[in-house]
Amino acid sequence: MNRLKYLSACLILSCCAPLALARGATVPPLTPEQLRADLRFVQDAIAATHPEPGFSADPAAVGHAYAAIAEQMRAPMSPDQAWRLLATLNPLYADGHLAITPAAPRAQSQAFLDEGGRFFPYEVTLDGAGGLYIRALLGGAPTPLQGARITRINGVPASRIVADLLARCHGDTAAFRASLLSLRWPFLYWKVLGAPASHALQLDDGRELTVPGTAALPAYLDSDGSFAQQFRFELLPGKAALLTLNTFAWPDKAQFTAFTADAFRQMRAADVRTLLIDVRANGGGNDDMWIDGVLRYIADKPYRWASTYRKKVIRGRDSAREKLGDVIDGEITSWQQPRLDDPLHFSGNTYLLVGGRTYSSSILLSNVMQDFGFGKVVGAAGQARTRQSGGTQNFVLPNSGLELGVPRLLFQRPSGAATPVLLQPDIVMPDNLYDPRALIDAVLKLDT
Repeated sequence: MNRLKYLSACLILSCCAPLALARGATVPPLTPEQLRADLRFVQDAIAATHPEPGFSADPAAVGHAYAAIAEQMRAPMSPDQAWRLLATLNPLYADGHLAITPAAPRAQSQAFLDEGGRFFPYEVTLDGAGGLYIRALLGGAPTPLQGARITRINGVPASRIVADLLARCHGDTAAFRASLLSLRWPFLYWKVLGAPASHALQLDDGRELTVPGTAALPAYLDSDGSFAQQFRFELLPGKAALLTLNTFAWPDKAQFTAFTADAFRQMRAADVRTLLIDVRANGGGNDDMWIDGVLRYIADKPYRWASTYRKKVIRGRDSAREKLGDVIDGEITSWQQPRLDDPLHFSGNTYLLVGGRTYSSSILLSNVMQDFGFGKVVGAAGQARTRQSGGTQNFVLPNSGLELGVPRLLFQRPSGAATPVLLQPDIVMPDNLYDPRALIDAVLKLDT
């Protein structure tokens, strides 16, 4: 299929996808005036919220993109079509906290399934060159096709489809956006290309398969959000332990700190000498979770979680001293003190495992671990910035209902060092795309 035919097919699917979601319901298209109003809303919200838009983006390139997008808003569009257009800004913003996204992806996906829709049948992973590989069945169940590279989907080169989806992903770097697409592939494939009843797949070994779509939620949307899914502790052979922390956004802090206290209590009883803290799937949350739940047991000197900040004063946070719209630079002057007399204090070897989904508050934790020597950071390099944005404000575009996230804060790492720009582990080790335990086993060998 040539490029013109591919684009025509995408346009047809773009028109049909909202109907597949609504199944008979009439969704009024957005007028060009409404579309342009949403675009202006995006620009105004960023201008009013972000302390330094040029922190991650090229303002000139973003300005040209705004003008080009406005020119394309000459005909009515569905909300999904509007997202496909507006989301091309996401890679230009180049920040995981600054993004235009579909609203309520889980609710949309469930409604789509309830009306008879079907998703792409596999969970996938992308390699550094954009190669597309089958990781599991949709939802995460194993498949004998794990590791097979997909070269064409419905006659279209997989590389072209990957490029089209990446062009709408958000994140700090191309590698970060590839990790995001790996995680959200079935949902984003549906949003960009629609949901055909079946998929003709060509693999790099020459096999050709026709696989029907699957009536299940993508794995990343199917989590029940249980505590046990987010947090795990395991004693390992050789006086080692593994503490898996998949989020710092848990709503019940007391439950989290009770869990970590019990973990360190078990470590003391088992005379653990090596601790692995796995934040490879941790997209962030609240810093006080790891300050009070983790570092209180391993910090051996005073520390702070950042050195300086830059913030935009937004409505509701203004005062006589801080005027609405001001950009204020300041220093983090509060230092956390170590608790060396705590009977649960751990003084063995600590390794923090990071990966493509490590972001936000878990990057700040990585910075602290490195700058104060509390442990070694291990994993893949170069996916997220060490200077992180934060304080994300969430907006809903008034006409399309799309969501916009904009940070109002920037944080410099505790040492104040401007380099490395991207997270650079102390020990660089590749993560196995299919076996999360492989990195754990490799790190354990460092202490043998």
